Amino acid sequence: MTAPDAPPPGSGTPPPAAAPSRAPATTPPGAAVPRPTAPDPCDPVADAAQRAGRREAAGREDPEPSLGRRFGQIGVLGWMIAGPAVGGAALGAWLDGLMGSGITLAAALTMLGAGLGLWFALNWMHQQ
Repeated sequence: MTAPDAPPPGSGTPPPAAAPSRAPATTPPGAAVPRPTAPDPCDPVADAAQRAGRREAAGREDPEPSLGRRFGQIGVLGWMIAGPAVGGAALGAWLDGLMGSGITLAAALTMLGAGLGLWFALNWMHQQ
């Protein structure tokens, strides 16, 4: 069943639009102006809106680093880890050559250098 002023189904014409209601543009003299109320602390929607506003403000104050800066940070971290590891391997190979101990010191100093590099990288990331 259709409404009396609606066009028949399949006619291709849209239903008539409702007349817009007109509210007064200004408050009449002597009328009470509604004041904004404080948000209800138990209202989850208001709480979510406040949190979203705080996140947006924090994002404007501290923007996300650029892609180039991210790649630079990855490169720095790589060198922080690889540098001490390669240095330990080189020192260990040199000491192994002097002592004739195979690869014992090279392996141990490589692991020590990698651990030291990871520690450097972790401290650097906490400072950023």
